[in-house]
This record gives sequence, structure tokens and C-alpha cells, in this order.
Amino acid sequence: MNEIIELSNRKITLERNDFLKVKGSIDSNLYFVESGSLKIFILDDYNEQIVRLAYKSNLIASLDSFLKNQPSDFYIQAIKKTVLKVITKHQIEDFLKNNSDNTLWNKILEDLVLQQLEREIDLLTSSPKERYQRVLKRSPQLFQEIPNRYIANYLRMSPETLSRLKSLDLNQGL
Repeated sequence: MNEIIELSNRKITLERNDFLKVKGSIDSNLYFVESGSLKIFILDDYNEQIVRLAYKSNLIASLDSFLKNQPSDFYIQAIKKTVLKVITKHQIEDFLKNNSDNTLWNKILEDLVLQQLEREIDLLTSSPKERYQRVLKRSPQLFQEIPNRYIANYLRMSPETLSRLKSLDLNQGL
């Protein structure tokens, strides 16, 4: 993955609540999070539905727009001050032309697809406790980097339910 990240020759800084992308925009960039955190969401009747959270060392993109060069349905917004390395689609395409082995790029795409599949399983899991435990096991750093209200939205539960589950988890760990 480092070879792709090293293609970047530009950084951008977003302040808290700044938008990286809004619905309807076309994005042909991949972003590496150097610091900070972001949420990727859609608006459903004016309610945010978070579909992905990103923090230090994550790669993110409006994947629908990146792959099809069409307007995205997603918003990407900084949760806190965030520094991103920008890798353009053109840089990636040049890299792939000059390297006969596309294993690295295939691995990145595979990881992004697998993350989406995990997310779908999370949403289909009926119990809030199971959703919480799956995400905690898969991404424990998420709980260090992202405020609870965003994690609760991502997990499709109330902040109070998440708080209760975290409290139970801590009490059982003692």
C-alpha cells in the first residue's frame, strides 16, 4: 500500500465539519488519512446515515464516483481536523501502466470491497450487541478515534444503547 500512498504529491487539510465531497460531485481521487477522522454518509430524509468512518492510516474514496467517473451519492465530512494525502486516479493509472504486477492495486480494491461486505453483514445482524462486538473485534481503534455518536449512527443504534453495550463490555472485562 505504501507504493500507492507515495504517489501522492499533495496534501489537504480539512477543519472540523469541512466537507471533502458532497453529493453530486465527481471524485477521481483516493485519500490516505494522515491524521484526523472523517465520516462518509448519505442523507435520508435529512438524516445522516453513516456508511463508513475513516481515521489515521485508512484509505478512503467516493468509490462509486472514483470507479465510474460519475457523480457520487455520498458526502465525506471531517469529524475533526484532518490531514489527507491525495492520490489521483491519473497517478494510479500511470503507476499501473509502469508496473506489470497489479497485485498491490488489486489488494487495495479487494480490501475496500471486503470492508463494504463486512458493513453489509453488520447491518443485517439483528442484535445491536452483535453489531457492536463485530465492529469492536474488527476495528478496535475506531473506538479510540471516533466519537460515540458517530459510531452509534454507523451501527444503527442510539448513543445510549452504544454506551450501555460499552459499559457492559467493560464490566465483563473486570
